[in-house]
Amino acid sequence: MVWITPELREDRGEVEAALTGRLPRLIELSDLKGDLHAHTRDSDGGNSLEEMAFAAQHAGLEYLAITDHSRSLRVAHGLDIDRLLKQIDQIDALNARLQGMTLLKGVEVDILEDGRLDLPDDILGRLDLVVGAVHSHFGLTLHQQTQRLLRAMDHRYFSVLAHPLCRLINERAPLNMDLPAIIKAASERGCCLELNSQPQRMDLFDLQCQYAKDQGVLISINSDAHRAADFSCLRYGVAQARRAWLEKHDVLNTRSLTSLKKFLRDGGGGRPQSAQN
Repeated sequence: MVWITPELREDRGEVEAALTGRLPRLIELSDLKGDLHAHTRDSDGGNSLEEMAFAAQHAGLEYLAITDHSRSLRVAHGLDIDRLLKQIDQIDALNARLQGMTLLKGVEVDILEDGRLDLPDDILGRLDLVVGAVHSHFGLTLHQQTQRLLRAMDHRYFSVLAHPLCRLINERAPLNMDLPAIIKAASERGCCLELNSQPQRMDLFDLQCQYAKDQGVLISINSDAHRAADFSCLRYGVAQARRAWLEKHDVLNTRSLTSLKKFLRDGGGGRPQSAQN
């Protein structure tokens, strides 16, 4: 029997896999090429675009998605349309000067109570990716919350569902939702689920990531960085992913920038059922 890495020693089939040569080659921190969820001082972050770019590069990354909050999240100084358009131009200008690092234009768009996204299509369509997230109305019923998320994920520009459970450890319980239905929809639509590496979130759980992998859904391991030092949190997400049996090919942001952009342009290979605002 081959050696079983400690993260897999949970009596979840690892002995049988070791006996038959089917153990996964687990993801490593060095496999991550980029981070697809980060904030700047334009919303609730602590550093500038340029400072975040250099910090990500120092952490060994090749690309970084800037995903400041959208306008509905006023407590986080969410960006309205004019401010987001200004940031898009700033990212283009900065990319022209950067070497060895590329900033992707994104947004952490609020998923409204009825499942609509907080920004119109003509703005979302100008971005490289759209990270959707719930920041309000946590107390909806299981049916309401599930339908809310399903409608959001069905949007043509939706890329990644951020911190899907919305839990804060010892502060806020996970959302009341049908996660298997969410994962099934992600598989059909071709969008991804985030493994948020912030220590107070660690969202999703390892078993949930493993179930998503089994359903063919890619996981995006992100720092949700709000300051330059937060890229060090990626190691926690990778540790969680290893407990989930994830390999390099199971994680979206292990792809090269060219491969990632193609995936995002193609909508993850899925076809949305509708084109909602």
